[in-house]
Amino acid sequence: MKKFLITFLLFVFVYSSNAFGNQPKSIGKYKSWEAFTYSGNKGKICFAQTVPLERAPKSLKRDPSRLFVTFRKDEKIKNELSVTSGHMYKKSSVIAKSGKNEFLFFSQGNFAWLIDGEEEFNLIKTMKKASKLSVTARTSTGTETKDMYSMMGFTKAYNTARKSCA
Repeated sequence: MKKFLITFLLFVFVYSSNAFGNQPKSIGKYKSWEAFTYSGNKGKICFAQTVPLERAPKSLKRDPSRLFVTFRKDEKIKNELSVTSGHMYKKSSVIAKSGKNEFLFFSQGNFAWLIDGEEEFNLIKTMKKASKLSVTARTSTGTETKDMYSMMGFTKAYNTARKSCA
């Protein structure tokens, strides 16, 4: 639940025009990815994020999709991968895939995360080498969604965010 709340608040801060008067600050845009910092009640937060190049089905109305890698220095949290596909997820229905590599996320509400640090490390390693990453999920009503993300610029945005919270 804590991860859900923190990620939800991060999403609100990034996309709300008047988020508590303290907006995340862009610290670099790298092709499809952008790195940000934010100073909140629990200290400095740094993250890299991107939006999908393609979303399917096009006929399904949903909120924006985003893929994040987050660092929270004061909480000693590194490499936290999260995703939102713009809809409420059916439990345990989120899969990220690049080539032969597949990663199962656990979901809560409209966000999903990887289970542990080893999986996060493996997915980040995959993302650094990949050109694209697909995220397939099911809505709470069972409709399948697929978002295709570009990994172009990921390594630079990731390194910028990581170094900012070192």
